[in-house]
Amino acid sequence: MPLSNTELEYFDHNVLRLSRKKRSEYHAQVDNLVLELKKCITDKAKLKVTKVVKAGSFAKFTILRKIDGYPTDVDVVFYISGVDENSKSYEELCNKIYDFLIEIYPTKEVEDFEIQRRAAKVTFVKSGLEVDVVPVLQHNSAPEHGWQFDIQSGERNLTCAPCHIKFIQARKDKDKHFRTLVRLAKRWKHFHDIPGLKSFHIELILAYLVDTDGPAESIEKRFREFLVYIARTKLSERIDFPENAGKPQTSFSDPVVIIDPVSPENNVASRISKEEQELIAKAAEAAWENATYASVANDLDVWKEIFGGRFKTKEE
Repeated sequence: MPLSNTELEYFDHNVLRLSRKKRSEYHAQVDNLVLELKKCITDKAKLKVTKVVKAGSFAKFTILRKIDGYPTDVDVVFYISGVDENSKSYEELCNKIYDFLIEIYPTKEVEDFEIQRRAAKVTFVKSGLEVDVVPVLQHNSAPEHGWQFDIQSGERNLTCAPCHIKFIQARKDKDKHFRTLVRLAKRWKHFHDIPGLKSFHIELILAYLVDTDGPAESIEKRFREFLVYIARTKLSERIDFPENAGKPQTSFSDPVVIIDPVSPENNVASRISKEEQELIAKAAEAAWENATYASVANDLDVWKEIFGGRFKTKEE
């Protein structure tokens, strides 16, 4: 017997979804970081911070609470003007932000700080929060847009943090179960440590299913449809969105092509290798087979093979 929406929502609300109390705690922690870092960038780097946006899954309400040691992360986008639009200047900016974070939190261990390809990260061990500080070089004529650079490859792409938030909200407005489905899919991905597949990819695949198949009536059925879509296509079909209609189209030769809904020149899945593509498809096929059996047999132990031992559909 398939799981009801009520049963899956119980698992989502009581195990996966970030609590209101924890969300408030993270807001306060991030607000303090923003205040101090903005001062450093303005006063010491002599750069102008034009906008700060809490972004990523935290702002989209698709974030998972900390489970089984897997970190909870918040993206904070700093829109900055006065920086040359090239990868070298962007790398120097990331290094400055990294140094400022160490200065703001002098008692933290050096392992709590990291420079990534497009961000500087600080980890708060006690609260279980990781904050990615993402600098964006503000676009002159489109202030919500800005340039990011990959400091390893030198490639740049245009992004829009508020637009991504609005995109997910629009799918939530179409499908009231959308965020629950994203969290379920993210939990499956984290529990099985599936390489290459990112949270943003999951959001966009599920958004594509909303656009093509309409809102989900059954959470379980749509979750299985998500798995079988990946298994059937192996993510070899280009995924695009109505938001890009009428804009110039770019061709990509990457194994997986998922077009950024706010920038059609950006393939957000460009880092997925051919080997990872195969592993993602195999993991989805195995999970779909297990989910189909569990649905028919009403076997919670098999559902736990998909979502982990903390899976539950009611108070125990």
